[in-house]
Amino acid sequence: MIGQKGFPAVSGGIEKHVQELSEQLISKNHEVTVFCRGWYSDQIKTDSQVKRVFVPTLHTKHFDAIIHTFLSIVVAAWNKTDIFHIHGVGPALLAWLPKLLRPSAKVVVTFHCIDREQKKWGSFARFMLWLGERAACVFPDKTITVSKNLTEYVKKNYQTDATYIPNGINIPESKNKIELLKQFDLEPEKYFLMVSRLVEHKGQKTLIEAWKTARALRPEIFASLKLVIVGGGSFTDSYVKELHQLACGDSDIVLTGEQTGETLHELFTNAYAAIHPSLSEGLPIAVLEAMSYSKCVLASDIPEHLEVIGDHGLSFTKNDSADLAKNLIMMIETPDLTRFVGQSAAKFVQANYSWDEIVIQTDVLYRKLVNENYENPVLSWLTRRKPLL
Repeated sequence: MIGQKGFPAVSGGIEKHVQELSEQLISKNHEVTVFCRGWYSDQIKTDSQVKRVFVPTLHTKHFDAIIHTFLSIVVAAWNKTDIFHIHGVGPALLAWLPKLLRPSAKVVVTFHCIDREQKKWGSFARFMLWLGERAACVFPDKTITVSKNLTEYVKKNYQTDATYIPNGINIPESKNKIELLKQFDLEPEKYFLMVSRLVEHKGQKTLIEAWKTARALRPEIFASLKLVIVGGGSFTDSYVKELHQLACGDSDIVLTGEQTGETLHELFTNAYAAIHPSLSEGLPIAVLEAMSYSKCVLASDIPEHLEVIGDHGLSFTKNDSADLAKNLIMMIETPDLTRFVGQSAAKFVQANYSWDEIVIQTDVLYRKLVNENYENPVLSWLTRRKPLL
C-alpha cells in the first residue's frame, strides 16, 4: 500500500480505508506492507500483522506525497512486491514506475477523489493532479473507483473502465462513555456534529455562518444546543485560524481539534445529528460513519453525497448557508423524523458498505491480476509510440 500517510489511521479518509483494507486482507492470506511517513505515525505502536515500512520524505505541502511515493516504490520493488496498490491521484503520477523497476508486478490505483477541485491547491498543483488523474487511468493494470460517480467520471474523461469498489464502514460497538464528553462541555443529544479535515472545500465556514443565522432566527430552539466541529488542518493553518476567529467568543461553537478512538466514538454516539457541507468528495467516510451510528446526516447536494445518503439522509444546496440554516431548524423541530432517518441510514450502510464484501472484491481482483497474463501498460504505450497524455 503506497500513497497514504501511514498506519494505523490517525485521520483522513484514505488512511482509514487503507487500514481496514490492509488488516482484513491478512485474513485472505495476503502479506500486506503499508508504507508510512514518519511524521504521521512513527510514534504509534500497533499489534497488527500488517507490516509497516517507514521511508523518508519532506514534510511540506507540495513535496511530501510525491517524494514518499517515489522512495516507497523503489523500496517495494527491491523487496520483490507482487502488487503495488497506490492510493490517490497525486501518488498515481508515479504509477508507471513500478512497471519499469519490476515488470512482473501488477499495479492497482484507487481513485479516491478529484483532488484538483480542492481550494487549497494552486494552479500548478492542480495541473499536476490532473496529470495524476490521467496516470491513474492509463498506467495501472486496474483502476479502482470508490464511488459510482467517479466510475462515470473516469469513463467519460479518460475512457477507462474502472472497477467500482466503495469505501466501507464497521458497525460501531454499543459501549458508551458519556464522561468523555465533559472535556468539551457537551451533553448527549444536545449538539450537531461535523467530522472532517479543516480545509476550505469541506465547508466549515458555510456551516458556522448557517448556524449563526439559524440561531438568530429561532433562538428559543437553539438555547441548549451546540455545534461541534471535529478535525485538524492539512497544510491549512491560515484557514484553521480563520475558523477559530469565526467561533471566537461563541461558547456554542466547539472546535475540538483532531480526535480519534474512544473520544471520537463518543462524539458520534451522542450527537443529535451530523452535518457534512463539503463541496468536493470521493466517497465520504465521515458520512458513512455518522450513518452507521444511526445519525441523520444533512449533507450538501453534491453527487458524491447523494449517492450515499439517497433516501436515507437529508440534503441542502451546496455552499448555501441560508438553505442549510433552514434545514437545521427543520431537524430540530422534527425530532421523530430526524431519528427515523438516522435509523434507516444505519440499516442502509450495513447492507451496502460492509468491509467483508469490499475485501472479497479486492482479493478477487488481486488474484485475477496475478494469475492472468496482462500486458505491461507502460511498455505498450512506448512500443506503440502513442502519446502518454
